[in-house]
Amino acid sequence: MTATTMTEELAARPPSPLFALTEPARAMFEVASFYAMRPFYSALPSGDGHGVLVLPGFMASDFSTAPLRRLLLDLGYDAAGWDLGRNVRVDNARVEAMSGCLDALYRRNEGRKVSIVGWSLGGVFARELAKMHPDKVRSVISMGSPISDDRGHSNAARLFEMLNGKEPEPLRNGRFTGLGKAPPVPTTSILTKSDGVVHWRGSVQKPEKDTENIEVVASHIGLGVNPAAIYAIADRLAQPEGEWKPFAPEGIPAMFFPKTIN
Repeated sequence: MTATTMTEELAARPPSPLFALTEPARAMFEVASFYAMRPFYSALPSGDGHGVLVLPGFMASDFSTAPLRRLLLDLGYDAAGWDLGRNVRVDNARVEAMSGCLDALYRRNEGRKVSIVGWSLGGVFARELAKMHPDKVRSVISMGSPISDDRGHSNAARLFEMLNGKEPEPLRNGRFTGLGKAPPVPTTSILTKSDGVVHWRGSVQKPEKDTENIEVVASHIGLGVNPAAIYAIADRLAQPEGEWKPFAPEGIPAMFFPKTIN
C-alpha cells in the first residue's frame, strides 16, 4: 500500500449510510437489552461514593442519560446530570456553566475528585473540562465521541455548524483546540465500529500515558445503555483513585469486547 493510498483510506469520513439508517432499530434493541439485564447489574463492581458527572450528546438532554445515572446511583456513586437542558449550543457561557457543574459536584463531595462520563459531544466536553480542571477530575470516559479536530468523521457535522458556525465561540478564544490530545488524567474512549453517527476512527485515542480505547458492538444512540459499554464503564469507575490500569476483561465478559482497532 502506498503512502497516498493509506492517507486516503484513513482520511476523515462519516460512517456508512447503512449504519446510520439502522441506528434507531439497533438502539431499541439495546434499550431492551439494558432493562432485561438490569437485575444482573447488581453484580457489577460497587462504587466508592465519588461524584460522577454524566454529559449528554449533541441535541440530547439529561433524559438520555437517566438510565445510566440511575444505575450508577445504585452502584454507589454520586451520579449527576448537567441540568443545562439540551446540548445544542457550544459557546463560552455553556463552557462556564459546565465548569460550574463540575465544581458543584466536587464541592458536594467535599473536595473528592469527580469522574466525568460523556456521550458523543458530551465526551468532547468531558475531555476538555478535564484539561481545564485536572485538579478536580479523577478520570474521563467518552462514548462514541468525535475526539478529532476534523469534523469530517461525523454525520452531524453539517447540523452542528448550522447551529454553532464553523468556528464556535470557544475556538475563537483558543479553547477546544487539539481535541485529539488526551487530558492529564486516566482517559477511556469507548467506541464501536458500527457507529452510525461518528466514524469509529474519529473516536480512537492516540497512545498516551493512561489512555485506552475499548471497542464494543453497539449503535451510537444506544451506547449509553449498551450492556457491554455499561460493563466497561462500571469497571473503569470502580478503580481506586491513583491505581488506574488498562481494561482487561477476563472469562465470559471478554467475549463481548472485540480487539480489532488498528
